[in-house]
Amino acid sequence: MFKITHHPNAFLTLKRNIQPGLSVRTQIFSILEKRICDAKTVSRETDLSYKTVLYHLHLLEAENILSHKGRRTYLWQLTGVGQQKLVGNAAKRGSRRAIVRT
Repeated sequence: MFKITHHPNAFLTLKRNIQPGLSVRTQIFSILEKRICDAKTVSRETDLSYKTVLYHLHLLEAENILSHKGRRTYLWQLTGVGQQKLVGNAAKRGSRRAIVRT
């Protein structure tokens, strides 16, 4: 069986992570990493339904991984929080180990 790689920020803490959702969020990240755009553009470029894209954009916003700008036609952008959590946790672990060793 092939192992599919997903974007590290596609994993959510508030929802259950299943294969279809991870794949959709990875596709959304591939678009939003290139530029800021609206849900309709993401939907068109990923060949996903508009409702599916909106659902996952709102899930990612609830996790503070994405934010939106504008009125009514929201422009979505990455906040960078997801990667900061990983880096922050690694730094904390390193400092804890230093304290334990001394």
